[in-house]
Amino acid sequence: MQRGIHNLKDVVDWNLCIGCGACAYACKKGGISLVNIEAEGIRPKFASEECASCSECLEFCPGYQVDSYLAAGRIAKHSEADHEFGPSLEIWEGYATDPEIRFRASSGGILSALSLYCLEKEGMAFVVHAGADPRRPWMNKTFQSRSRDEVLARTGSRYAPASPCDGLGAIEASDRPCVFVGKPCDTAGVALARRQRPGLEKNLGLVLSFFCAGTPSTRGTLDLMRSLGVNPDEAETVHYRGDGWPGRFRVKAKEKEREASYSYNESWGRLTHYRPVRCHICPDGLGRVSDISCGDAWNEFSENNDPGRSLVLVRTERGREILTRAREAGYVDLEPRNSAAVLAAQVNLLSRRREIFGRLLARKLLLVPIPNYVGFSLFRSWLRIPFLLKCRTIVGTLTRLIQRGQWRRRPPYVTPAP
Repeated sequence: MQRGIHNLKDVVDWNLCIGCGACAYACKKGGISLVNIEAEGIRPKFASEECASCSECLEFCPGYQVDSYLAAGRIAKHSEADHEFGPSLEIWEGYATDPEIRFRASSGGILSALSLYCLEKEGMAFVVHAGADPRRPWMNKTFQSRSRDEVLARTGSRYAPASPCDGLGAIEASDRPCVFVGKPCDTAGVALARRQRPGLEKNLGLVLSFFCAGTPSTRGTLDLMRSLGVNPDEAETVHYRGDGWPGRFRVKAKEKEREASYSYNESWGRLTHYRPVRCHICPDGLGRVSDISCGDAWNEFSENNDPGRSLVLVRTERGREILTRAREAGYVDLEPRNSAAVLAAQVNLLSRRREIFGRLLARKLLLVPIPNYVGFSLFRSWLRIPFLLKCRTIVGTLTRLIQRGQWRRRPPYVTPAP
């Protein structure tokens, strides 16, 4: 039985695909399209067996490899925090000065504010990012936003599959630099792609990411809606967060404009059970392969109607320069923070990261392929958890792999009708 990763189909068959869409952009022959498998996420569909067996797209695939040094280079790691979440040139806490952006965003609205700044002051052409599909608001589409209204319409977290890397072709063809916003794994795909395509490299004006604990499948959202008594076909809008910090999961039905909701904790607690395999072995929830990454400053959160605060990790010189100009132009309000604030704000995410080495070890024991991770200090993080937790992580992962049949290559999925 073939156990290694030799082509893109191997990535899919061994549950390592994260649905970023980079392969669809990479394939010069147009042999890859993207389909949303309800129980899993966005996956490539191959036009032929020849396309499925081609290895060229692996150079673009973050399911196959993630190199933490691709964005900022080999910045020295001076502290344990650097090993945990990656070295940063600067760490800030802040929010968008535009009160509407701040209110409608998931936390502080920094990414939306920076995107708008790049459009209005840096002369960038558009922002490539995910937003709700107008026809099926529980699903996502890749958009090009060119104005404040468009950026504002697509602000806020979308806890559903998204493939923003399928928009890289538009960035490459643009006559001006552009902004890209995506999950950490999406920006890892961007980093791989820009090495291969000089035109893309030239037009990537700013790459932004947000802290991420995994992407639930479409089924997660559908089940959540049904538990609220809303038929998905009757949904007019679906919001996962926002309109306050952190906001609520809200579904507005077309008929009688009825709205049903869960608290953020209730909805996310349910959605976590729908995350795919690749999310459980992700080494980077904090966007190391980007220019700037942002996430909730949970250490500052309290039930006091605070409109939202974000931690801001500046990864590259390009990111630092643009953030400085955005601050001087009054788009963001920032205060300096240190690495301790990040550790305090993202306790759950960083605790989960420390178990990744054990999960990868369990996969190796069953000869299940794993991605190639470079520069993430996973073993060093693993050493920081208690011995019993190490054992539970390995045994638990082995048990799940065997019970769910994930120790062997998965059978081909059935492509849904268009």
